[in-house]
Amino acid sequence: MSILNRLKNKIKLYSHAGTTYHCPFCGYDSKDLEIVGHDLPVLREKHVIGGGRRAAGCYRCHSRDRERLLYAFIVEELKLPKETSILHIAPEPKLSNILLKQNFKEYICGDLFTIGYEYPDYVQNMNVLDIPYEDNHFDLVICNHVLEHIPEDTKAMGEIFRVLKPHGKAILQVPISANNQVTHEDFTITDKYKREELFGQFDHVRIYGQDYITRLESVGFIVHRINISDQYKKFGVNPEEDLFFCEKPGNHH
Repeated sequence: MSILNRLKNKIKLYSHAGTTYHCPFCGYDSKDLEIVGHDLPVLREKHVIGGGRRAAGCYRCHSRDRERLLYAFIVEELKLPKETSILHIAPEPKLSNILLKQNFKEYICGDLFTIGYEYPDYVQNMNVLDIPYEDNHFDLVICNHVLEHIPEDTKAMGEIFRVLKPHGKAILQVPISANNQVTHEDFTITDKYKREELFGQFDHVRIYGQDYITRLESVGFIVHRINISDQYKKFGVNPEEDLFFCEKPGNHH
């Protein structure tokens, strides 16, 4: 970064400094949040939570509302014991850097490697439709904003269910329409501009409706829908974003 850019950056951070928000990743305290996301008619019309243009970014490290929500839930709320075994699908760098330092019994990161993208050393090439672990292996699976990219989403949900231990939990966040009951999907559409117009992003294949819970239940999950935004206003989380905290029943054979 040039000296001029560094100076501009310093001025920007100084001008937004305040006490309203606190970023748990970089520690920056600000009076407001950076505007992020795409302003698309479909995201407004379907009132998509977890997508769209919104004030949600940290000015210093550019973390977003949904990553800070996961931090609040996993680190502050769950307070996982060291013997926890975790699978993190498509791990967010800031969050996984924190989880790596916790020295859990097992912390596996997997992502489907795509040409043109770089992946950290700790991430292994993994397809969520075919997770290379035996049944009943993990205590927790984190899968944040992945399922909307996958045509066979219930197959992916089933794989996550399979590798969880009985009573194991999964955090399965997706962009979800607040005002549509029914999920809108169409796999015949492959044109990226058409996908963006209909689903809010060129690599999404659907916008989930409130029936998302039914899909999760269809593979066997007990779904706990919880909202912790009131306790974590300081982190600048989206008050409308619920956590889909899914549990594998204990008596499953």
